[in-house]
Amino acid sequence: MRAEERRRAILKYLRKSSRPVSAGFLAERFSVSRQAVVGDVALLRASGADISATPRGYVILKADQGLLRRIACRHDAAGMEAELCAVVDQGCSVLDVIVEHPIYGQLTGPLQLSSRYDVGQFLARCAGEGARPLSDLTGGIHLHTLSCPDEDAFSRVREVLRDLGVLLEG
Repeated sequence: MRAEERRRAILKYLRKSSRPVSAGFLAERFSVSRQAVVGDVALLRASGADISATPRGYVILKADQGLLRRIACRHDAAGMEAELCAVVDQGCSVLDVIVEHPIYGQLTGPLQLSSRYDVGQFLARCAGEGARPLSDLTGGIHLHTLSCPDEDAFSRVREVLRDLGVLLEG
């Protein structure tokens, strides 16, 4: 398979997938190195494909993501699990984390967390890599973009986060 055909096949595969797909999986599927896949994805992105890299792999965000809302939170690294589980337990997905950096401006990290399993995998990867959350750069203050099935779910998220003492409000 030629590189151009492989890139089209990767794009098609990502469009059909409902879950993140790792570069390693794609490399095995298309019988190339992981670096070849990383290069293919970079070229696809440069040509306009809306591919996001999450901690669990590549995704193409679907047009219908439900109700999109943002929340502002503040907590230390120890509060991250409770915050993320509170969101997914109410039926919403955590699409990203956003912080304001004094030099780089807005930094966004895609997350795509929709279940406790996803949260557990994300936290395990953070621990395994010795990685610190982006919110460490801002004294714990950060935003999340959420995808919620309806306003009731979003209201429940706000209530639970308020009860946890992590929701930033006016």
